Amino acid sequence: MPILKCKTHLRGILFASAGGIGWGLSGVCGQYLFMTYHLNSAWLTAVRMVFAGFILTGMSFPRQKQNMIGILKEPKDTLQLIAFSIAGLLLCQYAYLSAIQYSNSGTATVLQSLNVVIMAVFLTFKGRVLPEKVQILSTVLALAGVGLIATNGNLHSMVLSSQGLFWGIMSALGVVVYTLLSQRIVEKWGNQVVTGLGMLIGGSLFFAVTRAWEIPVSLDAEALAVLAVIILLGTAAAFTFYLQGVRDIGPVKATLIVCLEPVVATVVSALWLHTRFNTIDILGFCCILATVFLSVKSR
Repeated sequence: MPILKCKTHLRGILFASAGGIGWGLSGVCGQYLFMTYHLNSAWLTAVRMVFAGFILTGMSFPRQKQNMIGILKEPKDTLQLIAFSIAGLLLCQYAYLSAIQYSNSGTATVLQSLNVVIMAVFLTFKGRVLPEKVQILSTVLALAGVGLIATNGNLHSMVLSSQGLFWGIMSALGVVVYTLLSQRIVEKWGNQVVTGLGMLIGGSLFFAVTRAWEIPVSLDAEALAVLAVIILLGTAAAFTFYLQGVRDIGPVKATLIVCLEPVVATVVSALWLHTRFNTIDILGFCCILATVFLSVKSR
């Protein structure tokens, strides 16, 4: 039995790590497409979500056909699924890619990590309890980190564009929204069913609104390969791996391990795309990442 538990624990660590690495790489790939081919975040979001949705639902359908049909037969659950797909997944995906477009993948990914602090503050107000000391410290560190990244230590000027800061914070808010909206229906119908259908619904809607079938620029074989990495590795596989990691080792440890995402995004962005981060940027990143560890350990 201990050997079986050890194998499950190791598998969970590996899967959670693979999910974080996949998300980090997809962010850098998105930055590459913005820089090299001048794609826009709306088109990339629509294509990423709709194709990943087809892949995830296609993978889940043979094994979870009854759950897929069942959630669509219950009006209350269907409405919550739609809300989750639009106000949660779609907001998060579009905001994250927009933050990358207006800044860079490392900065956008670190700003998205603020979701842990936003969630803690929300739950504190919802529960009508006084915040704990660690929550106050996390909030102060988060604000300090955002301030350092946005101003580079000079309060009289903004180094990070206002669009980059806005969409980075909105992506963190999107994570909070889709986490809260998904809890009940995920417990009832399963992670893969809800995530796959959510991406397919939100992606299809955005695909139609943005007329994503009209490719805005000419894409060569290299661009299509990078796009495939975003869809297959950075979306479909990353979500699948992360959810398996949560199942094996629990959400607390999985959340800590997924801190690999901003690290991977920052390092790969610097090495591949030659994105420059100075000492103040790194200090801001460390402040925000520290809030993740503090918030998760306090749970």
